[in-house]
Amino acid sequence: MVRAPDIDTQVLVVGAGPVGLMLAGELALGGADVVVLERRTGPLTESRASTLHARTMELLDQRGLLEELGTPPAGGPGHFGGTPLDLTTDSPYSGQWKVPQVRTEELLEGWASRLGARVVKGCRLTDLRTAPQSVEATAEAEPGPGGAASALRVRAAYVVGCDGESSTVRELAGFAFPGRDATRELLRADVADVEVPDRRFERHPGGLAISARGPGGVTRVMVHEYGAPVGRDSGPPSFARVADTWRRVTGDDIGGGAPLWLNSFGDALRQASQYRRGRILLAGDAAHHQMPVGGQALNLGLQDAANLGWKLAAEVRGTAGPGLLDSYHAERHPAGRRVLDNIAAQALLLLGGSGTEQLRALFGELLREPRVRAHLAGTIAGVDVRYAAEPGAHPLVGARVPYLRFGTGTDTYTDTAAGPGSSFAALRAGRGVLVDLSGRPAPVRAAAAPWQDGRVDVVTATPEPGRTAPEFTTALLRPDGHVAWADGTVPELEAALRRWFGPAARR
Repeated sequence: MVRAPDIDTQVLVVGAGPVGLMLAGELALGGADVVVLERRTGPLTESRASTLHARTMELLDQRGLLEELGTPPAGGPGHFGGTPLDLTTDSPYSGQWKVPQVRTEELLEGWASRLGARVVKGCRLTDLRTAPQSVEATAEAEPGPGGAASALRVRAAYVVGCDGESSTVRELAGFAFPGRDATRELLRADVADVEVPDRRFERHPGGLAISARGPGGVTRVMVHEYGAPVGRDSGPPSFARVADTWRRVTGDDIGGGAPLWLNSFGDALRQASQYRRGRILLAGDAAHHQMPVGGQALNLGLQDAANLGWKLAAEVRGTAGPGLLDSYHAERHPAGRRVLDNIAAQALLLLGGSGTEQLRALFGELLREPRVRAHLAGTIAGVDVRYAAEPGAHPLVGARVPYLRFGTGTDTYTDTAAGPGSSFAALRAGRGVLVDLSGRPAPVRAAAAPWQDGRVDVVTATPEPGRTAPEFTTALLRPDGHVAWADGTVPELEAALRRWFGPAARR
């Protein structure tokens, strides 16, 4: 085996799916040197995850990526375990949006690469060895033109596994991954040259059927047969199995179609006991395995990356305060647990047989109650995540910052990449932001001065006239858009600055 030149970097990300690429971009934006290893040699050839929820769209806006993405098509009505659910929230991106995973990866890889991240493809991780100050990873690269495979070694201060539910990083590093295996399964296929009616969570005596014709005349079918055993195949199901199950459940024959992609997913539920073990961390499906009901799995992983990226970048730059990196597990593990519990309830409603009809009927009634609808919509959309705050803190602390348009000395209230025209656009540099809407000289701005060395920006702004009054006068925003402090005392602000952005700079 040929030995490739060694690579030295600050952070090694394993996996160039959407989560790994989002993390790579966040790390590079925060000033970290980052390398991404991916075993695939090219882009995806299948559709996979394609639903982006409101909070993910907000994160893309916070990094100025929506201009490049354009306006994706709406993803249609939402649901909770197959029961219709209005996903309206207080986000400017209410609802759900359809973006093929290959396009999401293209967008995020281009962004991360422009910021300096290096993506190395065709490499399969085979070993991890930890030392007090570093981690050494060994990967096997695809054979080159001469036909010989090569070994690649990467030395990094930290390694993050973003390599999916069968994570090699998680296995090699010995992370505990408790939970349960699947007991129910949904078969899925993209099929050309078939004519079947669209079905939305259509229930039959023998099972559940879903079908929708997409672009290019391709029809996606999904089917679950009540009481059927979970397949134990090492790969995707055969098309014959999908077609036979579809026929038994619906009575229709799709066997003459041309399968383009085959997949299955079950109701397995697992979560890593720790998201960090020393210099090795997990994000996305490597940290939690769940049924991809309503597209929540992808969005949960992208929000992991947004939380971790700026913290790990500060750690390798040497500006992080004590405990900052540990706050990743402290915040994202309970957030993940909450989503997994939500998905488990949906899986029971979606795939349960005749014994759950009364439960589904009850949920149908409850979802018409405004407070219940808003609660579940916020959970699915990811906009209700609130990290722990000190007792007595402003109600916004720990929550995501509300969307506000404001001016900075002009009469324009539009979002541009060149300047902070909104509370989202103000975060595009990936730094903390102190937003002062008071309209008068404020001592809080002077208090933030020692952190204005590239860690925190200060934006003095005027809210857009004619809109609802902002929920704060002055607020400190973390780089991921969550509120670290609002309308408190100057000592409380200084404590928040030290906690999230490290010691004050010496003058």
